[in-house]
Amino acid sequence: MRFVFWRCAVFIAAAVWPLLWLYEAWSSALGPDPGKVLVDRLGLGTLTLLLITLGMTPLQRLSGWPGWIAVRRQLGLWSFAYAALHLSAYLVFVLGLDWSQLGVELSKRPYIIVGSLGLVGLLVLAVTSNRYSQRRLGGRWKKLHRLVYGILGLGLLHMLWIVRADLKEWAIYASIGALLLVLRVPAIARRIPRLKGKKAPSATKA
Repeated sequence: MRFVFWRCAVFIAAAVWPLLWLYEAWSSALGPDPGKVLVDRLGLGTLTLLLITLGMTPLQRLSGWPGWIAVRRQLGLWSFAYAALHLSAYLVFVLGLDWSQLGVELSKRPYIIVGSLGLVGLLVLAVTSNRYSQRRLGGRWKKLHRLVYGILGLGLLHMLWIVRADLKEWAIYASIGALLLVLRVPAIARRIPRLKGKKAPSATKA
């Protein structure tokens, strides 16, 4: 039961935002095109949660507090959930569940293919995030879950393709992603505990 309140707080925080956005869309608080706003917010939420998930290991190394790692798997699963909601909202609010239009959209907007590849990658990580998969895959589990770096790249490319007229916000997310990847370079990661003057507890990498 360790960190149960911390886990519950993270769960509630992650669950509340989509419900709040859906309520705002229903109450016409998101402007003339609430469906599009909802799609964008869920997509940005996916990328944000993915970055937060990748930040858990550096935070644990810096602080020595194992609570960061305790919620890492949950945050990764929420990232997949947001991505699935992002796609669902796109199909419902943008395409109106017109499946014939999906093929047209894929040919006109390749960033949808990029986003779909990222979603498939998140699905693979979500399905294999349990302890059974860890035991079953053994050493291959860590290699498989390094897909998260490629998924982050796909997510950033997906976002860049959409907001290329305004790169300021994208640059912030890309910079944070680049920093988190740099912190995972072994030579740099080994030096992180020295900032606190102590050895960081061992932890499974994402």
